[in-house]
Amino acid sequence: MQIDLPGAVLSGDLTIPEEASGLVIFAHGSGSSRHSPRNRFVAQRINAQGLGTLLVDLLTAEEEEADEVTREMRFDIGLLARRVAQVVAWAGRQKQTAPLLIGLIGASTGAAAALVAAAGLPAGVVRTVVSRGGRPDLAREALARVQCPVLLIVGGQDDVVIDLNKQARAEMRCETELVIVPGATHLFEEEGALEEVADLAAEWLGERLGKGA
Repeated sequence: MQIDLPGAVLSGDLTIPEEASGLVIFAHGSGSSRHSPRNRFVAQRINAQGLGTLLVDLLTAEEEEADEVTREMRFDIGLLARRVAQVVAWAGRQKQTAPLLIGLIGASTGAAAALVAAAGLPAGVVRTVVSRGGRPDLAREALARVQCPVLLIVGGQDDVVIDLNKQARAEMRCETELVIVPGATHLFEEEGALEEVADLAAEWLGERLGKGA
């Protein structure tokens, strides 16, 4: 599907289970896309919780082509955060998604973009943010302005990113939880690691976006 935003047309894949109460918007990380097998696996677990998912490419086709050469836009947190915020606003205008509670999930630089977007939107618009192997430290001064609950998931072997997540958590004033998946590296490629990540994310999101939340 196409998502028409001010100044950009993005591509996305929307899945909404029957009687869904929430919608989880994916902010993909550096060099990733809505076609990422990892993101799609996590999305399926979230759908099983009765929540909708929107996997969206935050760059246009032309921007992605240029970024393959320059690799600059994937690290432009300001641009990515604006796109996330615009997608949230877009979802609020669509008949199918307007009634749903909104959560964000981001990986790598996408986690920073999700946090910056959540911090910049009015309180309550984004109900929660999940970071999967993310770089929340790149959200910088926005961290202290995030008001919704945040779940940080990091692999136990991803030493540098663990430290960066701990530093970011110390900057936040909202409810935060840091979960370290034992034995997992940055992409959670070890046997059972991605399954654990998906279950952690789905449970967290289900509690905050599910019926009765």
